Amino acid sequence: MRKIKYKKGRKMQPYNLEYTGIHKSKESEMQLFVYDDLNLTEYEDFKVSDLDKYIDEQKTNWINIHGLNNVDWLKSIGDYFEIDNFMLADILNTARRTKLEESHDFLFFNIKSLLPAEHSDNISVEQISFLLKDGILISFQEKRSDFFTHIRERIRTHSGIVRTKKADYLLYILLDAIMENFYITLENEEDKIEELINLTKESVDPIILEKIEKHRDNLNFLKRSIIPLRDSLYDIKSIKDDNIFNVMEADSFSFFARLHQKSLELLEQIESDMGSLESASNFFFSAQTHKMNEIMKTLTIVSAIFIPLTFIVGVYGMNFEYMPELKRHYGYHTVIGAMFLIVVGMIVYFKKRRWF
Repeated sequence: MRKIKYKKGRKMQPYNLEYTGIHKSKESEMQLFVYDDLNLTEYEDFKVSDLDKYIDEQKTNWINIHGLNNVDWLKSIGDYFEIDNFMLADILNTARRTKLEESHDFLFFNIKSLLPAEHSDNISVEQISFLLKDGILISFQEKRSDFFTHIRERIRTHSGIVRTKKADYLLYILLDAIMENFYITLENEEDKIEELINLTKESVDPIILEKIEKHRDNLNFLKRSIIPLRDSLYDIKSIKDDNIFNVMEADSFSFFARLHQKSLELLEQIESDMGSLESASNFFFSAQTHKMNEIMKTLTIVSAIFIPLTFIVGVYGMNFEYMPELKRHYGYHTVIGAMFLIVVGMIVYFKKRRWF
């Protein structure tokens, strides 16, 4: 799982733009959807200077950008839309936490998209940022991915109400698609947690405890990613109440309230899963302690059986000249028989007391 390096994030200056993510080899690309209820036009592989003739202010414009390593190219996009360097720095600095910011005629939103890493217990992280302006939504992705493929198809096929709505509704369904990744990640964690719970009932291998701690870290990371998202979605309510920022339509706030409710559900489920992991950890230690107690009980019983035998051997190992039993013809057999009866008697006694 990639750790968020806040230390490096603090060193970044607003006017010193630098991409801090790990996808530095990805080429920067731009895709534009211009649509309304009746028409749709797609543009790809075009220059920033072409935006003047492609953007239609009477329609909804979605500019989707893949790849953030070409800082100069992104700076030219920022200059075209008059985006503050503070916002560009937040887009390029992937160490930033999820946030919502209202500035001038822009609504800025960035979010961490989480998905299970293939063939490991790690979580892959990608930061996605959005800039919402009147009639225009710009999305910034670190790399090309499948997060929004179904939304593009809905736009192309005029499925649902997306073509009848404005850019704020498009922002809602994009955020909803990202939040679905949280559900996928959490479901994957829950499957592995269930496996761990079953393992704790079968084995006390220390590797199980390591896996429990690994998934506890994953759940904590999920929680740290969702809490600021929950707060940001709640802050949208203040945008509705101030009656100043008019980029979002009045009937769209209810959609973001649904996302806020989803974030609460995710947090509640994470708390429940954390409790399950805690129970698995406690059960592991209890099973380990029980196994140790069983071993100690067995060793104690064996020791208790041999204590009287050791005593008898010790007595007859003394080198006194006058010991009555030493001259008896069947003395050896008598002592061995007595020792055998003592062992059997003790085993029967322990069995009746249910000590083993």
